[in-house]
Amino acid sequence: MSMIPQYDGNEHQLSTSVNNFFRDFGIVAALRRCRAEKASGVSAVVIFRYLFSLVFSHRSMYMQLQTGSFKEDFSKNTVYRFLNSAKTNWLRFTTIISEKVVNHFMRDLTSDDRNDVFVIDDSLYSKAGYKHSELVSKVFDHVSMTFKRGFRLMTLGWTDGNSFVPINFALLASGNDQNVLGPNPSIDRRTVAGKRRIMARTKGPEVIISLLKEAMYAGHRAKYVLFDTWFATPKCIIDIKENLSLDVIAMVKKNAKVYYQFEGDDVNIKQIYARCKKRRGRSKYLLSVDVRISTNAPDGSHPAVPAKMVFVRNRNKRKDWIAIISTDQSLSEEEIIQIYGKRWSIEVFFKTCKQMLELVNGCRSLSYDAMTAHVAIVFTRYMLLSVNERYDTDERSLGELFYLIADELADITFNQSLQLLLEAMLDTVQEFFGLTDDQMNTFTQNFYDRLPEYMRSTLAVPAAA
Repeated sequence: MSMIPQYDGNEHQLSTSVNNFFRDFGIVAALRRCRAEKASGVSAVVIFRYLFSLVFSHRSMYMQLQTGSFKEDFSKNTVYRFLNSAKTNWLRFTTIISEKVVNHFMRDLTSDDRNDVFVIDDSLYSKAGYKHSELVSKVFDHVSMTFKRGFRLMTLGWTDGNSFVPINFALLASGNDQNVLGPNPSIDRRTVAGKRRIMARTKGPEVIISLLKEAMYAGHRAKYVLFDTWFATPKCIIDIKENLSLDVIAMVKKNAKVYYQFEGDDVNIKQIYARCKKRRGRSKYLLSVDVRISTNAPDGSHPAVPAKMVFVRNRNKRKDWIAIISTDQSLSEEEIIQIYGKRWSIEVFFKTCKQMLELVNGCRSLSYDAMTAHVAIVFTRYMLLSVNERYDTDERSLGELFYLIADELADITFNQSLQLLLEAMLDTVQEFFGLTDDQMNTFTQNFYDRLPEYMRSTLAVPAAA
């Protein structure tokens, strides 16, 4: 039985890579632990492997059925039943696999003094056929600054500055019933499927805490948590710092309604900037101040958290600036900027998944369970690419001799991080601090170029990349 179709002479190398990935990172055992199993008939791992390998064939299951190239020993209904399973815990599955990838592979190639980080962000998961797709909602797209139909794909990942590994995710629908466009069937809230749907209607900051707790329970660890302005609220930062004992580095939104304790007063970020004397000349940063983050909760449940705030000026537009906040005050200003630069790897991840790995167009199912399963499969595909990209670029992965004589891959530099921040202040994107299409295509192409040749030749990449 051929799990990877015969395509342009690379099927043997691809099959070997998939076999090694499944063996080294315990895919079969993880599927069992997450209850992705069948009572009889074809094994669940056979179906998972078929779906996992589809992206390398350049043909969907539908086109294989239409052209007569579908040669598997199971029917399409078997695949649909596997995807629609309400008992499979896909969030746990990606968390388990990513823990093995990070702790048993990536971490061995990364020195202990390297600042590895958790990265949190969301991206639009658009969905066609929204009237019949379960829980599809009107969600706000940060890029176009408009409402679109689909989900917010909330994602937690890990990076050491070279490789990015997705950990877990949640497809978020709207919490407002009026914005839910698709059907919302009643499901037992005690089941995995029920809990999955409860999380889908939960507020983003609460989902962030849940994803981090799940990751840390599975054995993931990192020194910092990074996210952008959309999640950098005082409550979210304090919850992560106080409840999870993780330091946060985030970009601060220029919001006049969010206050920080500075020099004994409650002031917003614009007032802090106006009060302080800026560094002159060609300084690498504009201003650095110590503040305290507080939600001013009446019951005192959220104590004030000390933090350092670093302001960076746009050299092409002197009145424009951004601010980064860090709950680890021991870091220098340059270190804060450098570490925050690692957040951009998740943007490359989203672009790669949508452009190469069929994240959006690879699933036409109307079931929320099937859409969740599809996202988990795409995340696992990216882990395979990330592992093979590291094998292809890091000589230390070749064995003990090369580990001893080869240098560790370089971390992202301060200048690279600073350049990313400055580019984020372009007029066209300064409201939401995203990257332009040209910049994202450049970063994605760089990731693609570092993959082994046999993988590059089998991934469909649009010319725009």
